[in-house]
Amino acid sequence: MTRPQVQLLTRDGCPVCVQVHAQLAQLATELDFDLHAVDVDAAAAAGDSALRAEFGDRLPVVLLDGREHSYWEVDEARLRADLAEFGGPAL
Repeated sequence: MTRPQVQLLTRDGCPVCVQVHAQLAQLATELDFDLHAVDVDAAAAAGDSALRAEFGDRLPVVLLDGREHSYWEVDEARLRADLAEFGGPAL
């Protein structure tokens, strides 16, 4: 069984992004998901501007398995419930 994938879309200089990343990192240990952060500006500079074009005005954005899950904050109750569907703990 594969682990759920959580992607955090961020940008440099975003204090809320730092807070959300810290919260997700703690939850990743507890709820057993893989967490990856992507700086949308760095991705755009490397030639992939799609994430910045779609999500750049409401960062941070949390994606669960490639789909938008929440933005500006972690919807922890919803994340726990959605991860429980993967067979992980839902505490």
